[in-house]
Amino acid sequence: MIRVVIADDQQLIRGGFRALLEAEQDIQVVGEAASGDVAVDVVRRELPDVVLMDIRMPVLDGLAATRAIVADPSLSGVRVVVVTTFELDEYVTDAILAGASGFLVKDAEPAELIRAVRVVAEGDALLSPGITRRLLDRVARGTRPASASAIDALTEREREVLSLIAAGLSNDEIAVKLFLSPLTAKTHVSRILGKTGVRDRVGLVVLAYETGFARPGWR
Repeated sequence: MIRVVIADDQQLIRGGFRALLEAEQDIQVVGEAASGDVAVDVVRRELPDVVLMDIRMPVLDGLAATRAIVADPSLSGVRVVVVTTFELDEYVTDAILAGASGFLVKDAEPAELIRAVRVVAEGDALLSPGITRRLLDRVARGTRPASASAIDALTEREREVLSLIAAGLSNDEIAVKLFLSPLTAKTHVSRILGKTGVRDRVGLVVLAYETGFARPGWR
């Protein structure tokens, strides 16, 4: 069962998301919040698998709430999907750099929301290729170079996998590209996460760009 917390200052939105998600047999909504500070409290109490986080909320906005959740070691298993009305580059960048594992606009199809919860709960990232490219261009321009030592520990195959993660490919797409089974591709991603000490695959994308391993327009 995937446990979900919904954080949005509009009761209608929260109610709609709850009804949609709880119609699925493998998803349970365990809490709601109308502000970022309450969202953090609910997450600490309920320890959900996934948080659907609005950006514009009172007291504490969704980006600050996401940072608080990601920074708390006791919440390392919680994944945040930022859900907003605005598909603007700065929101995407800020959300991912705050530690979100995905970004979704509110006018997405219901099936996309359900898929987002399942994908992120499994430890994958939820970013369309277009959003990924825009995000990475901004990250590469706006961050200072990071140490490449984490990359140095990777095998040649793991570097291949990281390059495809940086290009926005999913595990299944990586498997097809490298002629691997989906399970083997997922295992490589898990090993890369372990070696680099990064939280999730979105963090791997940022790491690849910060270290110069990947560059805007690079293939």
